[in-house]
Amino acid sequence: MAKAEEYRSKLIELTEVILTQNREISPGVHLISWNRMHQFQAGQVVKITLDPAIPSRIYSVCSGSDEPEISVLFNIKKDGVLTPRLSDVIPGMKIWATKPYGSFKDDKSPAWWIATGTGIAPFYSMFCSGISENKTLIHGVRQLSQFYFEDELEWAMGDRYIRCCSQEQSCNVFPGRITTYLQELNELPTHINYYLCGKALMVVEVRDLLISRGVPYENILAEIYF
Repeated sequence: MAKAEEYRSKLIELTEVILTQNREISPGVHLISWNRMHQFQAGQVVKITLDPAIPSRIYSVCSGSDEPEISVLFNIKKDGVLTPRLSDVIPGMKIWATKPYGSFKDDKSPAWWIATGTGIAPFYSMFCSGISENKTLIHGVRQLSQFYFEDELEWAMGDRYIRCCSQEQSCNVFPGRITTYLQELNELPTHINYYLCGKALMVVEVRDLLISRGVPYENILAEIYF
């Protein structure tokens, strides 16, 4: 769930939408969709809930800006208020959602996208929106089953799609965390933007590492999940 710009979301109205898809793409990880009613830019977020009386949560959009549906990727939190119930909603049932908003957006300029877990969502949205040509995507997970959309990303991005896995090993996958991968690189480009999306600890560690390697602070943009 994305935390950035949460204060602004309080001004955005929730609207009833009908679910068109609820697919478990990995154990405990779901992709849900509904018909798009608003234009948006890849990287933006929506607030969703099962009932306006229940506090809503913020999630990155995980679909292309020209697709007919809006999709959201989430993992079930066993002690969560929303995700255990949301995972059981079937197509045809209603949920409540806001229109997309937020400023975590990229253009076609060269950049590195760095994500952990479901933090891949805004970058997959950017990929599906046609702005991945000059990008390097680094995705870090604990288990191999958590490389969501990997077949599509690997086919399209080739060597610019880098997978890091800390608890399991496979060919063409770096055996370790994203920070270890970055530390082992001989050099990092310092003239491009770096987009970070994931839990706060990862964002802080990677940001500090990039700054220590000469990347200007203003070239680092982050979306924190919690």
